[in-house]
Amino acid sequence: MKLVILDRDGVINHDSAAYIKSPEEWKPIAGSLEAIALLSQAGYRVLIATNQSGVGRGLFEMTTLNAIHDKMHRALGLAGGRIDGIFYCPHAHDAGCNCRKPKPGMLEEIAHRFGVSLEGVPFIGDSLRDLEAAVAVGAQPILVLTGKGKKTRKDGDLPEGTVVYDDLAAAVRSLLQ
Repeated sequence: MKLVILDRDGVINHDSAAYIKSPEEWKPIAGSLEAIALLSQAGYRVLIATNQSGVGRGLFEMTTLNAIHDKMHRALGLAGGRIDGIFYCPHAHDAGCNCRKPKPGMLEEIAHRFGVSLEGVPFIGDSLRDLEAAVAVGAQPILVLTGKGKKTRKDGDLPEGTVVYDDLAAAVRSLLQ
């Protein structure tokens, strides 16, 4: 089974320091939906692993998070793609959970649910915590320069073996070569 794991905010859609709190605020990054469609059409199972602490902070409800994801699913369907699973951590930063990236709990759940090792599986994110979570489970850390990606690269100290691309579309083109 071919898997790709993506962070959501800053990779698929534009991020906001004030959080994406409604379907109206969810706006795809140019080329991201088409890139996911290419992965789907190439036989990849596309999964999302996303921290959504806005739920735990009381900024929005689970029904709103579901509505945001419904909008994303519809937009992807129109582009010819799909997401095969969305894994999220709804906890606030100080909750001490094991699922909030950079901890590996969300990725371990993906491995368990799909019955696979994540060794070498591409994990595409825009923050150091995405890359650290990838490394913790043996996945391939890939940084995109959208969202927080440019700041993440500038701050340095990327995990060994991290590959960097301008955006999700460029990362997908490389994966599919």
